[in-house]
Amino acid sequence: MKMNHLKKIISEEIIKYGFDTIGFSNPSVSKKTSERYKEFISKNYHADMKWLERHYEKKINPKKLWDKVETIIVIGHNYSPEKNPLYLNNLKNLANISVYAQNQDYHSIIKEKLIKIQSWLLNTLNLKTKIFVDTSPILEKYFAEKSGIGWQGKHSNIVSKNFGSWLFLAEIFLPIKLSETKSSLDGCGTCEKCIEICPTDAISENYKIDSRKCISYLTIENKGPIPFSLRKKIGNKIYGCDDCLSICPWNKFSKETSEKKYKSSTHNSLLFFLNFDEEKFEEYFYKSPIKRIGWIRFLRNIIIASGNSKNKNFIKYIFKHINNKSSIVRGACIWSLFQLLDGKGKEKLKQSIISKEKNKYVLYELALVS
Repeated sequence: MKMNHLKKIISEEIIKYGFDTIGFSNPSVSKKTSERYKEFISKNYHADMKWLERHYEKKINPKKLWDKVETIIVIGHNYSPEKNPLYLNNLKNLANISVYAQNQDYHSIIKEKLIKIQSWLLNTLNLKTKIFVDTSPILEKYFAEKSGIGWQGKHSNIVSKNFGSWLFLAEIFLPIKLSETKSSLDGCGTCEKCIEICPTDAISENYKIDSRKCISYLTIENKGPIPFSLRKKIGNKIYGCDDCLSICPWNKFSKETSEKKYKSSTHNSLLFFLNFDEEKFEEYFYKSPIKRIGWIRFLRNIIIASGNSKNKNFIKYIFKHINNKSSIVRGACIWSLFQLLDGKGKEKLKQSIISKEKNKYVLYELALVS
């Protein structure tokens, strides 16, 4: 079977499963990219995500993941929302969740489709393959650019002329060589809107993110307290941040996703989640990527956002968590309550904490705000 015909029938089969864009690349990683990745690690921009350091060799050489790989198929799945989500930042009583996590977990949705494609490749073309969905050590944004899916914008995410900044990525490793599709050219030009809008100045320079400042990292990967200096800048965001994606001018060409499992019909208030307990959290998010951060991190985020709301009606609901077994939650409660209480209320809370709290970190939180 001729190479171009083989690419055509594989692409047609992938499109049948609702994917939106496809590219083909060889598995090599350029020296320049390897060096940039090493620099990212050396500057500790990956923060506590130590697996990015451990996986360096696999990242720069996909054959260490599967020695038979000769071609990487990169697949894009559009998850563009109906409306630009920037308006959610102004709704201070709202629990602002990143677009990708507002409904079901994309990992499960995409993997289910890829398993069927993988079966078709084996049964129809006798090709054994490997499939990946954002959880393996692959430089997927690099390969997405190399295969023509889009280019890495200054926010470091993939930008597409057809889908803007709203693409999930997945990969299929093939054991045969197929011709590459043309790589994407950088379409950002002089635009720096994503750099300018970042609430915490996490985009340290073009195409580089300092995870230690990134709200997505702070609310998802970070297991400890959210840094004191960044809390007010988080606003109402409780899981991730889309500001740098949302502002991208290329989004004007995007169309709302057709995948119903990505869409969200409601946006819940902070109060809705302040009334949760751990059991309710597990039940409510059982199909959501939010579940993986666990109850404590989620509650920490809700409490910080509640402090930023300036809504004094939240005070009594935050007090419900002031004796939580987690020092991280107790510390967040102190900070949040000090944003909402008046002078007498702050003094009363301070004396109450001093009389019973033994944890040094929680007492440090008290010292910071009082």
